[in-house]
Parts: sequence; C-alpha cells; structure tokens
Amino acid sequence: METNYTEEERYVRARKRMEEIKGFYENLKSFVMVNFLLTAINLITSPNHLWFYWPLLWWGVGVVFHGLKVFNYMPFFGKEWEEKKIKEFMDKEDKSWK
Repeated sequence: METNYTEEERYVRARKRMEEIKGFYENLKSFVMVNFLLTAINLITSPNHLWFYWPLLWWGVGVVFHGLKVFNYMPFFGKEWEEKKIKEFMDKEDKSWK
C-alpha cells in the first residue's frame, strides 16, 4: 500500500508520533517518582508490613504495555496491524455498497 503524504500530513503524523513517545516517557517518569515515594513511605511508616510492591507491580505492567505499544513491539497494536484493519474495514464497506 503506497501512500504519498503531503508535507502537512507528514508533519501531523510525526507530531502525533512524538506525542505518543512523550506520553510514554511522562508515564515512566511518574511511575519512578511516585513509586520511589510510596516505597519510602512504606519503609518509614510500616517496615514490617510491605505493600509498596503492589502499586509498583501493577503500574509497572501498565508501563511495560504502554512502552510495547508506543515502540511497536506488540503485533496487535502496531501501525501495520492498524493500517491492515483500516484497509480491511474500508474494503468491506466498499463491497457492501456494490
């Protein structure tokens, strides 16, 4: 599928990609800062009852999946899959009108 994009379309696509990557790094930064704080609070207030690893674990899973999606390491969330599905839906709609 060959597509010729105008300069403006290329800019919009590049800006969208940059925003996706920026969003991931902001999520990662928040993850590190908040979990550092939660770990410190837990170890200071109740070192005999450790709970800090629960938010660390579950938010960490989210950060990993976010990174996999942003950097196209998930086949079902990658750009190729999205483009293929869009084309499939468009072709299906075209056939229904004929």
